[in-house]
Amino acid sequence: MPGIPREVIEHSLNIRPSARPVAQRLRRFDEEKRRAIGEEIAKLLAAWFIKEVHHPEWIANPVLVKKKNGKWRMCVDYTSLNKACPKDPFPLPRIDQVVDSTAGCELLSFLDAYSSYHQIVMKESDQLATSFITPFGSFCYVSMPFGLKNAGATYQRCMLLCFVDQVGRNVEVYVDDIVIKTKRSGDLIADLKETFANLRRFNIKLNPEKCVFGVPKGKLLGFMVSEWGIEANKEKVDAIQKMAPSKI
Repeated sequence: MPGIPREVIEHSLNIRPSARPVAQRLRRFDEEKRRAIGEEIAKLLAAWFIKEVHHPEWIANPVLVKKKNGKWRMCVDYTSLNKACPKDPFPLPRIDQVVDSTAGCELLSFLDAYSSYHQIVMKESDQLATSFITPFGSFCYVSMPFGLKNAGATYQRCMLLCFVDQVGRNVEVYVDDIVIKTKRSGDLIADLKETFANLRRFNIKLNPEKCVFGVPKGKLLGFMVSEWGIEANKEKVDAIQKMAPSKI
């Protein structure tokens, strides 16, 4: 899938020269997880997010996490690789400031980028270091995967480049959480047009099934925000209230 042009941004690992590659052995998976891995590999290959590799020095294992709908989400355990990479000091915004600046607007639009991180490419010389082993072979990421130490910083940097003239005015971004804030309902179309123009300029694709446009309130970073202010997310409150008491 075509994504953000490499000349705009790419993710690099900056592995310390003194770091020794770690090659993990393939973990055992039961039949259900094995089938889920195979399905995910097929999707990633079809989207050109990964490619098959031979004889990589760095090898990680996939990890499967159960989603709310009962299906499996495949991630890669990059613990060893992340230890070999210095932290990117690029700052993330303060959550309270993002939420505060969004509250008080008449209408809000929440955007979801399709396979968000995967729209940014990996630096070609670093692709092999993202290799992971599965029952179906070894693969590395061509696009930026989830789980890398500095992936969030790279994505935030990209979003600020994209919305440089909008952030703080009619857009707020926290990594892959993007919200268009329309102070007066009559400005909604103009705000959307400006945002879509910037997304098109960077070739960023949205997932229409997960986008919401022109609503009076919505969830943002664990809070409910609206024209009337900030509320606690009821789902989060209910989850805490239903927690079993500690035995300590």
